[in-house]
Amino acid sequence: MQMSVTPPTSDLEQRVLSRITEARWLELASELIRTGQPRSGNPLDPDLPPAEEEAISMLVAGKLEALGMDVTKHSAQPHRPNVLGVLKGREGAPSLILNDHLDTYPAVEPHKWHMTDFDPFKATRHGDLLYARGTSDTRGNLAASLLAVQALVEEGVTFDGTLMCCYTVDEERNGTEGSIYMLNKVGLTADYEITAEPTAWGDVSKDWGMNLSVANSGHCLVEVTVEGIKSHIWRPDISVNAIMEAAKLLPKLKEMAFTHVPSTFMGHTPPCCSVVRIRGGLPGEMQFSPDACTITLAVVGIVPGMTLGSVISDIERLGQQTFAGVNDVKVGVRQVPGSLFVNATEPVPVEEEPCRSLRAVYKRMMGREPGVNRKNAFNDTIRFREAGINAVTFGPGEDGWAVDNENISITKSVMATRIYALTIMQILGVRA
Repeated sequence: MQMSVTPPTSDLEQRVLSRITEARWLELASELIRTGQPRSGNPLDPDLPPAEEEAISMLVAGKLEALGMDVTKHSAQPHRPNVLGVLKGREGAPSLILNDHLDTYPAVEPHKWHMTDFDPFKATRHGDLLYARGTSDTRGNLAASLLAVQALVEEGVTFDGTLMCCYTVDEERNGTEGSIYMLNKVGLTADYEITAEPTAWGDVSKDWGMNLSVANSGHCLVEVTVEGIKSHIWRPDISVNAIMEAAKLLPKLKEMAFTHVPSTFMGHTPPCCSVVRIRGGLPGEMQFSPDACTITLAVVGIVPGMTLGSVISDIERLGQQTFAGVNDVKVGVRQVPGSLFVNATEPVPVEEEPCRSLRAVYKRMMGREPGVNRKNAFNDTIRFREAGINAVTFGPGEDGWAVDNENISITKSVMATRIYALTIMQILGVRA
């Protein structure tokens, strides 16, 4: 017999919300932050080994199984299982993916983590902030999404639609073995998707609330190689030192404007270059000035319409302008081998799900609607959106992506957990 669908009562909502407490979030977040580290650190560098997220994957899978979800694990490579938990609803009813990722940034310099007693993975509270690697990006958000589902299950909520918790590996490297694998190889799909990732940054409301990121900017890694003429260090007069020549290009790369200029950036800065590596000279040749210097750029803030070809052409043009008339200097531009070009996504209309429910719940909880923006960073939302799903990002976490002493607001994390829970109820419907 098919059950009727009724809107959740305020009494039911209050019972669910009463199960979402600061103490429960802190305990869960601290456990998740420590588990599987430092092996979960996943550098973007294509020439370094990737993470192994197996330990945190097994922990999360166990927690989903304890909630009665149908749990499966899917690995593109050994020691890197993606986790999928499903609470199956009525056929034809809406389906929603709740997503987060299991890898983190590496913690390369523990001696700089003074807020955690120089242990990057020791969750440490100072006031309203919880410090450790993975607090903001993104095991604090992972704890919020898990606790939201736990509160709903504990209260006996039965959904009309289908809820899927998809927790992925390899997000820090653009999702090849994580979200891309789950969508293209496993066949994961749904009507709607919410990624629990930081959106409190760039807050257009100038308040402490979290934004609703309805689109994402893209990015890519590019190598710019400046070639000159090698000479002995005693004869700088006959050299064209590639490092010195590359230095002329650096300030122009910082200020360059790309030819594709969109009508709006949705609250964020235009596309720009961030220099992440400079390499020049060869081991064993300290006696010689270098004839090649390679600048590695992260081109960030890519917007719809920009392509790898257009980015490379713009940078090549800048090199030609910089060294016009200088016959002894050549400039080459290419994508960093092994890296991906990530396209920007088109916005999900704010009147469509899951935006509609997130906005309504946010307004009830916060007294105003969330700011709406384009997130100027990668997360798995991009991959779900590329697959044709209405995918958005919402969660605690501030601008800055701290290199060291990463942290997250406890107050915002608890509020996000409550918003997740009520939004899931509203999108999927609750069986009477």
